[in-house]
Amino acid sequence: MHNLEPFYNWRHIYTSEEDPRSPFYGRTYSEFEFSQTVYNYYIHPQWDDFGSRTLYLKMIYADYDLHFVVLELIGEWNDAIENDIMELKREVLDPLFKQGITKYILIAENVLNFHSSDKEYYQEWYDEVSEENGWIVAINMSAAAQHDFKKKKLNYYVELMELPEWRTYKPYHLFKKINDELNRRLE
Repeated sequence: MHNLEPFYNWRHIYTSEEDPRSPFYGRTYSEFEFSQTVYNYYIHPQWDDFGSRTLYLKMIYADYDLHFVVLELIGEWNDAIENDIMELKREVLDPLFKQGITKYILIAENVLNFHSSDKEYYQEWYDEVSEENGWIVAINMSAAAQHDFKKKKLNYYVELMELPEWRTYKPYHLFKKINDELNRRLE
């Protein structure tokens, strides 16, 4: 897992640690010191800790004019024991919402598995963004994690999509593709 870096091809146009509106503003990273783990496996030092012991993320792009953010996730999403959605909501999503972000793209292909608990935080998040014509999408979640996600009916709040070629898009084009797809589904 230590070889899995957050997506870096957009770093020439956006870095969360240099964005004063980002919850990760001012963070510094080491390329050589591996200190964070998912269980006993070290992860690359570029991933951001937000309070969970099993789930990390990287805010790889934010556009405050178009009100969207792209967050890449890695690890185990564990609401049952760790209450990861509460940590994510309070430490990352709420500050972004206060900055006007209402459309969330979660890159979930490195989420190893998902353990559900209550759906209140998902509903709260969904209700907040829906009032602002926003949405939440998780891209490329594994089949096993999707199964558990759907079993708890969380896909009502977070739209699940497959988009394996997402890395070939520029941020705006990825946003536009997802936004257009969601608009087509509503018609």
